Amino acid sequence: MQNSYCFCLSNKIAYFCTLFMQIKDINTLDDLALVNLYKQTNSNAYVGVLFQRYSHLILGVCIKYLGNEEDAKDASISIFEKLLSDLPRFEIENFKSWLHACCKTFCLMQIRAAKSKYAIENKIDNNLEDVMESNKNVHLTYEENNELQFSQMEVCMQGLNEHQRLCIELFFLKEKSYKEVTDETNMTLNMVKSHIQNGKRNLKNCMESKLL
Repeated sequence: MQNSYCFCLSNKIAYFCTLFMQIKDINTLDDLALVNLYKQTNSNAYVGVLFQRYSHLILGVCIKYLGNEEDAKDASISIFEKLLSDLPRFEIENFKSWLHACCKTFCLMQIRAAKSKYAIENKIDNNLEDVMESNKNVHLTYEENNELQFSQMEVCMQGLNEHQRLCIELFFLKEKSYKEVTDETNMTLNMVKSHIQNGKRNLKNCMESKLL
């Protein structure tokens, strides 16, 4: 009986020692290890380490696109909250690149939402292709404050190839002209139009698949 008690006690001590070492060494874990541990445990501490590790990147991206430090700080908090819900839903290979894309998309959507608040009074047709073709002022805008549609857009944007995503962001989200897009990307006009057309089609197909 005593041996059994000692064995159980030893196991508990070993468990708490292991747990202590994990907590102690949490800051030494690489990004993907922290992501996987968060998925397994749902402990915000792991996301907290990631957020602290890349807080300068998050704030920097937000300031770059929003142009205001206070708005950027608010956006950073919102992004952290989104990380808690988004991380379990994605298979991430490079966390830093994924995070940068998420921050940029979030900021661009914030900019579009702010512009649309004053320009759009009615709800927008769910058909992405029709919206883009019919009114340039509402290209990639969805129903205001619709978190589900924002998440779907975020996922679908990341599914585009680099050239399509860049042209879509510049032309629709940042409302650049064809000439401005060609100047910024060093692409020909035909290439820009092709990437925009293919990107629109891929976004439409992706969004429709999410609604099924």
